[in-house]
Amino acid sequence: QAQLVESGGGLVQAGASLRLSCAASGRTFSSYSMGWFRQAPGKEREFVAHIKWGDSFTYYSDSVKGRFTISRDNAKNTVYLQMNSLKPEDTAMYYCASALGYIAYRRAEEYMYWGQGTQVTVSS
Repeated sequence: QAQLVESGGGLVQAGASLRLSCAASGRTFSSYSMGWFRQAPGKEREFVAHIKWGDSFTYYSDSVKGRFTISRDNAKNTVYLQMNSLKPEDTAMYYCASALGYIAYRRAEEYMYWGQGTQVTVSS
């Protein structure tokens, strides 16, 4: 059973950057597709970014496209989310998740394992 641990969140001003990391346990990390989701208070969890196993093709929500970059280092069993030009509306708890096979990557229920989350707060 995979375990995911997020880190890198914090309090920043609008326009700043943060890099989130998600460290995964297990020896088959490269076989998993990875996603980042976020959830703000009173709102549903929403898709942010996804990176496929194998070809590492990436997908983004429209709200973060061009500002956020998802990447992975299979040697370190880690997936990253580089967040630039942060806005107050990016404030949320950010979660990483993993999945096997071909999935509907925007749907949270498609993912098998989840981390505990890391808080990102962007002040105006």
